[in-house]
Amino acid sequence: MNVLVTGASGFVGNYAVNELLKEGHRVIATSRNPDRAKECTWFSKVHYIPCDLDKTQDNFFAFFGKPELLIHLAWNGLPNYDGLFHIEENLPANYRFLKNIIKHGLNKLLVSGTCLEYGLLSGALDEEMVTAPVTPYGLAKDTLRKCLEQLQEKIDFQMKWVRLFYMFGKGQSRHSILAQLDKAVENEYVEFKMSGGEQLRDYLPIEKVAEYLIKIAMQTKVNGIINCCSGIPISIRKLVEDYLEKTERNISLNLGYYPYPDYEPMAFWGINQKMKMALEIR
Repeated sequence: MNVLVTGASGFVGNYAVNELLKEGHRVIATSRNPDRAKECTWFSKVHYIPCDLDKTQDNFFAFFGKPELLIHLAWNGLPNYDGLFHIEENLPANYRFLKNIIKHGLNKLLVSGTCLEYGLLSGALDEEMVTAPVTPYGLAKDTLRKCLEQLQEKIDFQMKWVRLFYMFGKGQSRHSILAQLDKAVENEYVEFKMSGGEQLRDYLPIEKVAEYLIKIAMQTKVNGIINCCSGIPISIRKLVEDYLEKTERNISLNLGYYPYPDYEPMAFWGINQKMKMALEIR
């Protein structure tokens, strides 16, 4: 299949492109930073087209060679979840791009959503719950989904809205907890400062996220909102302790140094039954 991936040089995009190539698909990769894309291992194996999606094209479908499927992972400004630019800039730019490419012929679409669309809902979260985002990022993503659902009333296209939960792996943001832990160990800090660590979250390694994304994108049985998650809650403290044990490293944990974030509940994780249906996992 001829697949366009936006945000191809980002954390998720980089792994998604490699997964597509492994599965034998033809990939059109795009991002706004060609220099960063050239550092990716897949660069010579794809058709790379640099593009700032904020800038309007008359026909994005033709511009990108009429792809059969779009995996839309591009989103500027992360991991800053609180910036109003998500609503004021990212939301309208992403909707304009997606409407344009759909209007001109694209009929298969996967968009990455976020667990932050659920807002402060606690416990096990399923796709049928009413969303109540409390961050500009979560609100912008949730609104984009609703706009695309309205567009489906006017134009016939398939959409999979895949809500990503928490991920870890090589290339993750330097602001993520495991990347900060790596830095603390490498710099031989005496201790690692963190919150109390009792928050329950839902984590997947990035390799699994990419694998699941591509399988979800290629199947035709399940559409709409799909949680991409482990379905297993784990405390942040245990995540850190397990990581230290696996990597055979040691550092004292200064628990409770930072307050718990106010934009997330203390405990939430995803229900992944729809994902399992899509992946045909029993």
